[in-house]
Order: sequence, then structure tokens, then C-alpha cells
Amino acid sequence: MTVIYDRVAVIGLGLIGSSMVRALNEFGLAGEVVVHDHDADTRARAASLNLGDRIADTASGAAEDADLIVLAIPVGAMAAVATEIAPVLKKGATVTDTGSTKSSVIRDLTPILPDHCHFLPSHPIAGTEYSGPESGFSSLFRDRYWIIINGDHPADVTASLTDLLKAMGALVETMEADYHDKVLAITSHLPHLIAYTIVGTAFDFEQQIQNDVIRFSASGFRDFTRIAASDPVMWRDVFLNNSDAVLEMLGRFNEDLAYLQRAIRWSEADKLEDLFSRTRAIRSRIRDIGQLD
Repeated sequence: MTVIYDRVAVIGLGLIGSSMVRALNEFGLAGEVVVHDHDADTRARAASLNLGDRIADTASGAAEDADLIVLAIPVGAMAAVATEIAPVLKKGATVTDTGSTKSSVIRDLTPILPDHCHFLPSHPIAGTEYSGPESGFSSLFRDRYWIIINGDHPADVTASLTDLLKAMGALVETMEADYHDKVLAITSHLPHLIAYTIVGTAFDFEQQIQNDVIRFSASGFRDFTRIAASDPVMWRDVFLNNSDAVLEMLGRFNEDLAYLQRAIRWSEADKLEDLFSRTRAIRSRIRDIGQLD
């Protein structure tokens, strides 16, 4: 592979950040990779894993002289980190992020980042339920979509970021921020909210039922627990920062759930079978475009 950026700073060493560092190193896409995490223990663990060429003690120390700065942190932390790195960003540097909500990140960061750098919000549609620097792997983004949000950017700036993401195996698409947030509200945010709720409901029962839920978990419930094991801080920030879209989709879901409840109550077999057939077909379409794990 060809070096695309002389120096890349990755701030945040959870699943996404550590996977990106591994991919940058494996494919030789950066002359130097500098990393930082706000947590000292995480930085120590990253050092033991040889993540990056250099581990900076501060976000500004990582961002200084970097050509590309990647903010792989919860969306609620974006503004504070942007405020810290803004004074050291060099002219022409590109800043991107990996947050799951885009309108809020644009709102928070645009007034902070200096005009002499380029802010290209983005979002990889990839992940697992694991977090921390040990959880990353270089193939996480292979054949997974990575959205770059449309904006008034020089063509060569967008092209360089696109080339980097494609070199890591990602399928790059562009999208408007509001549209992205609405799509992700139904494909990602609402499913996580439902998973957290179902698992929480199960463990509101008395102790014996809790024990049997664990012992006799069927595959459906196990899938919900996998989703509900995701980083709680990250998902707290997602729901707080994409509340309008999530509430809209939650309203639609509640209407559909009421329809299903009535169908079960009145033994309307045709309605149940029709719904299950339509949703089964959606699974097939996801499989056909190669987006099943």
C-alpha cells in the first residue's frame, strides 16, 4: 500500500480507534501513527500492545503536526477534545470523527475547529460488543460501509480520506447529516435501545427467574444480550445527541408493536404471518449485499 498521510493521530483507543491503528499499520497507510486515550490505564495497555508508533499523554500532543486527526471517542466528549486540540492543528490538517450521530458533532465542532483545517465528519458502520484497545482488529472495516458526510470540502481532501478508508477495506458512501442520523436511528440506535430494555426487563424479575433466564437463554435473547453489552458511555451519548430521530423511530415502533399486540390478542394469524414473512425477506436482502457477519 501507499502512504496516504505522513502523520495520523488517533484519539480514543476503544474498538474503532484501536482497529483503525492496526489497519493503518498493517497496510502501511501512514508514515507515523500517534495515539492517545484520556485514560492512563488504556494508554498503558496500548503501549503493551504496541499500538501506534508513539503514545501521547495528551490529545493535543497527539494532534500536533498531524495531517489527519481521527476522533474515535464518544460523541459527548467531542467538543472538549476539539477545544484542546484546536490551538495545535496545523494548516491544511484534516479532522474526522467516528461518532454514530453526525448533526450533533457538526453542531459542536464546527465553531471550535479553526478555519485553516478541514473537518470531514464520518462514521464507520462496523463494530462488535467489545471495547478497549485489546478488542480491535485490522479487518473490522473490511466490506463495511463508512459514511462521509457531505460538505464544502476541497476535492483532494475528500479524496485522500476516501482513499485511506478504502485501503482499510471499507465501502465509502457520502450522505447528508440529517439523513444519516435518521437512518442510523432505525438501523442501530433503536435496536440497541430495545436490547437494553429487554435485558433490563428480564432482570427486573425475582432472583429465581433471573437465574433461569441466564440458564435457558435461547439464541434470540443471547443476541439481545450481545447488543446490550456495548459500551454504556458511548450509547448514553448517542441517545442524548440523536434524541429527535430516535424518538421519531420509537414512536413508529410503538405503533407497529400495538398493531402486533392486537393481532396476537385477536388471533389474527394472517397478519402475524404477513409481518414475519416481510421481515424475513429483509434479512435475506441484508445477506445478499454482504452485510451479515
